[in-house]
Amino acid sequence: MLDLRPNCECCGRDLGPGDEARICSFECTFCPGCGDVALRGQCPNCGGELVARPRRPAAHLVKYPPSDKRVVKEEGCAP
Repeated sequence: MLDLRPNCECCGRDLGPGDEARICSFECTFCPGCGDVALRGQCPNCGGELVARPRRPAAHLVKYPPSDKRVVKEEGCAP
């Protein structure tokens, strides 16, 4: 099950479970601005493709809540 991490690793922007986000196969998480523009669709951690993160239906958020673990890259969005 996806963690649904709560923020963009580059800029720190908060991302709710229903917000648009970009993830790689390792679930590195980025906002659309960082993922699409600054990183041009490529994960700076693994080199993998960034794709739209699926949204978890609201009815399942109580039983399967999003992660509260925040990850922010010190160097920002440098590819």
